[in-house]
Amino acid sequence: MSMRIEVPRAVCEMVERLERAGFETWTVGGAVRDAVRGSPGEREDWDLATRAHPRQVRRLFDRTVPLGVEYGTVGVFGSDGIMYEVTTFRHDVITYGRKAVVAFADSLQDDLARRDFTVNAMAWHPGEHMLCDPHGGRNDLEKGVLRAVGIPSERFREDYLRVLRGLRFAGTLGLEVEPETWAGMIEAAPGISNLSVERIREELMKVLAGPRPSRALDLYRRCGAMEHVFPEIGRPFADDALAAVDAVQRRDPTARLTMLLLHGLGVAAPLPVVSGLLVRLRFSNDEVERIRSTFSGGIGPLEGVADDAAARRRWMAQTGQAALRHVFLVWRAAALVGAGREAAVERAIAAIERDVDQAVPLAIQELALAGRDLVALGWRPGPDIGRALRRLLEAVWEDAVPNDRERLIGMAERMGPTGGT
Repeated sequence: MSMRIEVPRAVCEMVERLERAGFETWTVGGAVRDAVRGSPGEREDWDLATRAHPRQVRRLFDRTVPLGVEYGTVGVFGSDGIMYEVTTFRHDVITYGRKAVVAFADSLQDDLARRDFTVNAMAWHPGEHMLCDPHGGRNDLEKGVLRAVGIPSERFREDYLRVLRGLRFAGTLGLEVEPETWAGMIEAAPGISNLSVERIREELMKVLAGPRPSRALDLYRRCGAMEHVFPEIGRPFADDALAAVDAVQRRDPTARLTMLLLHGLGVAAPLPVVSGLLVRLRFSNDEVERIRSTFSGGIGPLEGVADDAAARRRWMAQTGQAALRHVFLVWRAAALVGAGREAAVERAIAAIERDVDQAVPLAIQELALAGRDLVALGWRPGPDIGRALRRLLEAVWEDAVPNDRERLIGMAERMGPTGGT
């Protein structure tokens, strides 16, 4: 069956330049797969495979970046300003289950034979309008099948990350894993523990950024991968946990991770356990704090958050205003899979947003009165001033006094330097 794939003009120009110089060049990778499926991906996903070596590629183009020259990869900026990866044909020499030692190959067929799955082992020549598909990837796509190239057990032992990649592809693309490939995944799953945590985290976040992560996460669970990604979680994830992850808005994969961990570790999980898991996976300090804030606040009794001003403001102070939007995403998603919780969540969020709009102070430094004002009233510098300011902040939280300098001074005068009422 004939077909035609629309390739960005800048990519076609790069192929033409390489081939005029005598180097066979094809487009490869996820962009070809998605185009064959009829759902073209992002422009940046177009990769090139060529017989040219990195040094030859860099001589042919003005703007290049050595992304991984030892692996044959050079970043080349096209006429559209986008950087595309151009990689020399390769074959594996030695594999360690993590990353292979590669050598440059002479043919596209050698290069495609080392790829992970048949659906990723296709190449398109934009000048000849020809699909190179030696492993039947197009047929597998049409049948909705994910199949390893060659012998699955060998393919996964070469690089255990392929297990996680395969689970992501199956979940994201809606493919059924071919039985021998599935058996190879189950056998290879313990090898995930040998991967660098950075590679594991990257794969996990790609799953969580997808349209429906529960499909891939269910496969993680069924093949035994989940326990090697999250060894801290000693129990299997329930179906409702995966449904809750789907309910979080796609724009925030970190919030989806939070929802997954809330179900896996429990809302009351000790913060050192939460932090330890996130630090082990090399999440940034900002991401660690965002997720910790949700655990420290919990999903909790939302009616109390709406109705008890002092408790709500203590929680806001503990959580931090910067994390509130993240918490709202998690709360709203939890409500979608918890019967009758939507109204309680929206009441709680509305109460919190009113406090934010009214600039209710969440720290002593945000009071309209400072320690120097207490000194002017006769208070002696020292710990008593800090305790007094904390009492004034609590009074504002309880709506006993507004955050107004004169009113706070009046209350401080009634308290007196000895701390009376």
